Amino acid sequence: MRPIMLVAAFVAFSHSALVAQVGADHADPGDVQTLDDIIRAYYEVVSGPAGEVPDRERDQTLHLPTAVVGVPGVDGEGHPVLNTMTLDDYHDRFGGPRTEGFYEAEIHRIVHRFGNIAHVMSTYSSATTPGGEAFDRGINSIQLTWDGDRWWIVSWIFDSERPDNPIPSEFLSGGGS
Repeated sequence: MRPIMLVAAFVAFSHSALVAQVGADHADPGDVQTLDDIIRAYYEVVSGPAGEVPDRERDQTLHLPTAVVGVPGVDGEGHPVLNTMTLDDYHDRFGGPRTEGFYEAEIHRIVHRFGNIAHVMSTYSSATTPGGEAFDRGINSIQLTWDGDRWWIVSWIFDSERPDNPIPSEFLSGGGS
């Protein structure tokens, strides 16, 4: 029993030390103190007018350095696949200047929280102008951890709404909790 307790203590200490060393000093406290704050910041970093790039530096202050991003796609035979990458890989691949405005906004949220972990199912809409007509909707599945001082994004994946993949009513305003 004692070796397991020592391993658990080491992992907890190592995690706290890692988090304290990376990014915590650079995060705006208004971005990471509450789940509302970090989810708002999560959407703000990807949104902006044509010609600008997403705010990569701010985004890094929201995520653990080991965060995982999942981007869905299809393989050569049309089968669903999930491509996983680091946040830096994501920005390298998708973080260039926007060819048109891109504004993603949360339209509904379901949170499951236990202790220092939270899972947020965040329904979004995307438009070319702030508050404009949506050209896309979907759900971001965001996993977070609280380190005693602030929230961190551990990982996220998303899927877009399609004719064969409608958003269930429980994930839209007025449906579910």
